[in-house]
Amino acid sequence: MKATHTPHRARGLKRSVITAWVAAAVLLQSGCKPHDGQAQTSAASSRQEVTYFKYPDNPAFDLVYLADKLGYFENTSTRPKYVGKVSAPQIIPLVGTGEIDFGTRMVPLVISAIASGADIKVVSAGGETLPDAPHMKYFSRKDSGIRSPKDFEGKTVAFNSFGACAEFVTKKYLSQHGVDVSKVNWLVVPDNQSQQALVTRNVDIAIIHPPFSGAAEADPQLHKLWSDWDEDRGLGGMAPYSVNGAFARAHPQAVKDFVSAIAKAGNWVNAHPDEARKLTAERLGIDVNLVERYAYVKDLVVTEPPIQYYIEILEQAGKIPKGKVAVKDVYTNEYNALAVRQSQANATANETGSRS
Repeated sequence: MKATHTPHRARGLKRSVITAWVAAAVLLQSGCKPHDGQAQTSAASSRQEVTYFKYPDNPAFDLVYLADKLGYFENTSTRPKYVGKVSAPQIIPLVGTGEIDFGTRMVPLVISAIASGADIKVVSAGGETLPDAPHMKYFSRKDSGIRSPKDFEGKTVAFNSFGACAEFVTKKYLSQHGVDVSKVNWLVVPDNQSQQALVTRNVDIAIIHPPFSGAAEADPQLHKLWSDWDEDRGLGGMAPYSVNGAFARAHPQAVKDFVSAIAKAGNWVNAHPDEARKLTAERLGIDVNLVERYAYVKDLVVTEPPIQYYIEILEQAGKIPKGKVAVKDVYTNEYNALAVRQSQANATANETGSRS
């Protein structure tokens, strides 16, 4: 009897071992599946979809280029896609049509575009005019005898575009000093060509923005007249960043990341002005000693006075109907996390104060 049962027991034991091994393998595999799935999900979530925004590649001191150089777009949802040079007068019109997604130009251009129905919005502040960091400077030749506002009458003035600071701030200032601005000849000349136009006597006066105003001030043939700080204490010098409305509605996170990156770059420039000048000199291939200091509005939070300033100028000049554009139509701080936090902190402080 024992002899007949032994083989059956051996076979049964073998089957049990095999069954246990298979079960263990199945359990092991099934136990790994959730872990593998979690790893794949985690890997997928870590790969953030990138939205590329179209932006000019112009010879200028620009926070987009600096933010890109400093790596501030890394680990965000957006990156710049440079589309080549775009002339200054065309930047805001092209933002309005969506041919480029962001642009930085003066507030009056944005206001005029909005008044004409363009789908565009200011989403961050820009440069801050200071006595030692003006937005633009005025030059004549030393041998010209041109020294005062009244000397502008009958002269040809080079400036970078109509409809912006160089036109409206200058005309306002000249008018305040008794100048008949209709007797001034206005000629559009790019900033990087204005110094040469003045030296070669093709124009009598040149209004030049940094970084090219540095070379003009160092030119022994030229005389610096004044800067926009002398005209309005910097109220008209804020060149904000604007976005195409359709792009903002389609890619709100990209706009938030864009504003965050350039705000970080602006604060970096304020804290490291010399390093910022060096990076700009390298980009433009010019002597760093001729690159002037830049300053930016803290955290690039948009405030209303510079916008209201230009709305009033445009209304008085008959460029837009009175009441056509309100300040709130022009800008928003909703994409600026630093502005949102600041607003929340102010609201909390006001609420606490009202309770005490």
